[in-house]
Amino acid sequence: MKLQLLTTAAIVTGILTALLVAQEGKRDEAPKKPERLAIGTAFPAGKSEMEGTDGKKYTLDGSAGEKGTLVVFTCNSCPVVVKWEKRITAISNEYKKKGFGVVLINSNDPAVGKGDDMDGMKERGKKLALEVPYVMDADSSVARAFGASKTPEVFLFDKEKKLVYWGAVDDNADSGDDVKKHYLKDALEAVSAGKKPETAETKALGCTIKFRAKKSDS
Repeated sequence: MKLQLLTTAAIVTGILTALLVAQEGKRDEAPKKPERLAIGTAFPAGKSEMEGTDGKKYTLDGSAGEKGTLVVFTCNSCPVVVKWEKRITAISNEYKKKGFGVVLINSNDPAVGKGDDMDGMKERGKKLALEVPYVMDADSSVARAFGASKTPEVFLFDKEKKLVYWGAVDDNADSGDDVKKHYLKDALEAVSAGKKPETAETKALGCTIKFRAKKSDS
């Protein structure tokens, strides 16, 4: 009887140990960060509809330009975005007139990023005199598809919708007067001339995107 009890206890202990190990394994499985879009890759989520500050619906496919397409993940709340926003606006407005499709995307959860709701977007767009679509990525799915993680984060595509430049606007967020390397403008000029940018990648600097929870996570 005693031997039987010991055997039963050992079996139960073994089962409990196995369950604990399995549970710890699940805890160690960190969510996989989406891979950032690689140079030469076509833009994803082309048919995803996003509402703009003008009340219209936009898709990346429908916004693509004859010469190329510029996608900038941005927001209202990030102080780094604020430092760059006038330059982003000037470049966006200028190159829209030069045959580029331009879309500024806010993927932040407004419950986390104060002022990142549609009202805040409308106010910011009006203040900056934006002449390009400023749209809300309502479930952050477009940012996930791009593997975007920062604001601001620039993705420039050529006329074939292939990524040719990714990264920062320029080399000095703090002062537009002290910029030495105009990464984005140089890339836009190269693409406009049918060439590949000399610099294809730089480091995106800014705040992390405040992703909305996936439907399956809620």
